Amino acid sequence: MLQFLDPLLIVVLALNFVALGVSRIRAVIHAVAFQGMVLGFFPLFVHHDLGLRGLLLIFATVGLKGFVIPRYLLDAMREAEIQHEVSPIVGFASSLLLGALGTGLALLFSNTLPLAAEHADLLLVPASFATVWTGFLMLTTRKKAIMQVLGYLVLENGVFLFGFLLLEAMPALVEVGVLLDLFTGVFVMGIIIHHISREFSSTSTEHLTELKE
Repeated sequence: MLQFLDPLLIVVLALNFVALGVSRIRAVIHAVAFQGMVLGFFPLFVHHDLGLRGLLLIFATVGLKGFVIPRYLLDAMREAEIQHEVSPIVGFASSLLLGALGTGLALLFSNTLPLAAEHADLLLVPASFATVWTGFLMLTTRKKAIMQVLGYLVLENGVFLFGFLLLEAMPALVEVGVLLDLFTGVFVMGIIIHHISREFSSTSTEHLTELKE
């Protein structure tokens, strides 16, 4: 089933560019949610004998990344009454160029790594590096707190994607722990978004230094 893996990885990379190039927050949430769902099914293509642990991982990943967390972010967006990222630190066109540059460098760098034979010819490693880079760009170049949460999700998707190489060696508790850390991070950021929107007319993280208990 590895022949289906590269086309799905191309979809993951395309969703990275959607997240970087779109200002409408709802569209970015849906793109990141779809990316998380696609990643959730990747163990089926990477490993043939998953067992109960692998199936539970798929169920938990698709449920959290595809439904629970996006619904939570959509509710936070409606409560904060925000629809767009208006003035990012780096413009959307420049973000797309930086994303393309990072993707190209990820492809070059992955060719220098001593990968296993079954992974050397796949886009798995470069796609994971490119996704981490995309998440880092969103974290550092977006002002809206909810967009930074989405950047955190994309970055974690990249780490999660790279973890597929070690799926058979990683204990199930570590995998579930990563998902719980992800949910906790989004929950905390949701609280921050709530307090920013309650105190100010904008959800820009520039106001974080002005929040009081």
